Amino acid sequence: MEKVIKFIKKYHMIVKGDKVIAGISGGADSVCLLFVLLELRKRMGIDIVAVHVNHGIRGVAAAADEKFTLNLCEEHGVKCVVYHENVESIAKKRKQSVEEAGRNVRREAFEETFREEQGTKIAMAHHQNDNAETLLMNLARGAGIKGLGGIRPVNGNIVRPLLCLTRMEIEGYLVKNAQDWCQDETNDEDDYTRNRLRHLVIPVLEEQVNAQAVRHMNEAMEQIRMVQEYLMQQTQAAASVCIQEKESGEFLIQKELFSKQPEVIQRMLARECLSKAAGVQKDISIVHVDALLSLFEKQSGKSRNLPYFLKAVRTYEGVVLRKVQAGYADGNPVERKKTLGTKGSVDGAFRPCVLKVPGITEVKELNLTICCSILEKSKDFSVNQIPQKTYTKWMDYDIIKGNLIVRTRQSGDSLVIDKKGRSQKLKSYLINEKVPAEERDSLPLIADEDQILWILGHRMSSACLVTENTDRVLEIKVTEEKNNVRED
Repeated sequence: MEKVIKFIKKYHMIVKGDKVIAGISGGADSVCLLFVLLELRKRMGIDIVAVHVNHGIRGVAAAADEKFTLNLCEEHGVKCVVYHENVESIAKKRKQSVEEAGRNVRREAFEETFREEQGTKIAMAHHQNDNAETLLMNLARGAGIKGLGGIRPVNGNIVRPLLCLTRMEIEGYLVKNAQDWCQDETNDEDDYTRNRLRHLVIPVLEEQVNAQAVRHMNEAMEQIRMVQEYLMQQTQAAASVCIQEKESGEFLIQKELFSKQPEVIQRMLARECLSKAAGVQKDISIVHVDALLSLFEKQSGKSRNLPYFLKAVRTYEGVVLRKVQAGYADGNPVERKKTLGTKGSVDGAFRPCVLKVPGITEVKELNLTICCSILEKSKDFSVNQIPQKTYTKWMDYDIIKGNLIVRTRQSGDSLVIDKKGRSQKLKSYLINEKVPAEERDSLPLIADEDQILWILGHRMSSACLVTENTDRVLEIKVTEEKNNVRED
């Protein structure tokens, strides 16, 4: 207990008079969290409100967890707010995995209770093993410095007091104090990626590499977060020198001063500038940072269209980043070209757009709706199950690098055309397929950070084909809206 109290004080997580909204599932982690908060209630006079979410998946077992949690809270004089949700139905409706839908439902429940109860903090029961799993997932899927920092002990009003403990320490504490907890049998299954890491990867690291692997990963993540904070300070200092924010809302990145910065600061400056100009950080990816940075090697007048109606233009002084109206560039109407959509032709002038995976993305300029779902491949999988529809494609999700983006062609684009990995220049492919020259520049493409994966209305890359070795399938469905009626 004293170890956790010291950790809480180190990060100023909870102070006297706080009203803490705590996620209590009945599992070992959350039960331990409750007892930590009860100790703080004695020492600091904090108030506690528990939140329990019944996901409607495990039937009788879930009802038993709910009853256990209610009884535990009542025994210790803690108010408990219970939510009943049908997570499987919500997952289908939102086009999400059950795992992701469950996370979102829990977060929404915490936030709703936080507002209604006028809370000051939201406490969650993540521990060091959770953090190690998160690091491995981020590494495997591709992550920047932020992703390598793992789960933060404090993120706004969300605090995680148990991030100083391993799962073994938590269960040891409960056993020592003769305190029961609920066992979620789905945690013993390997249907979810996190469970596979928990059961198949981390035990190997602990048993065959180093018994303290989880603790060492957490120590590394703490150091990475410290490095990230330092780099952010350096980035802010460099921004005051290199970037001019004009009254018009434009941002000028001065080339002479910018080029003197270390590359890591240049990249962070570019991202920071994009976020400021857009007014948001969401969906600003490495693709957009690279597009902005590439302009410094171009001649004056060259430009790039970016998300949130941003346009980056190379000038004699450097690169100017400005917002433009939809369908306009530099205040002048863009010549609207016809391109191939899902059924026939649609209006094709559009800006690059990052796809929500999983989720639904609307490309309004093209009247397209793109739905991405992650499917776990069944044990009786056969290649005959792969859809052969023109606008529904299956891809091997684990070979995709970084974000998926809908964009038009760029210089150097190519397409993998066979299973041996041989590629063909996109320009040559379009010529061979007799795609009219006036349509090639506005043809919508789906790409990751490295390559073209799908030319909408045409072929898919052979690099991302689903095979017997595929673990997770990314299904992409493209539909077109015409006169407010969706066509598949």
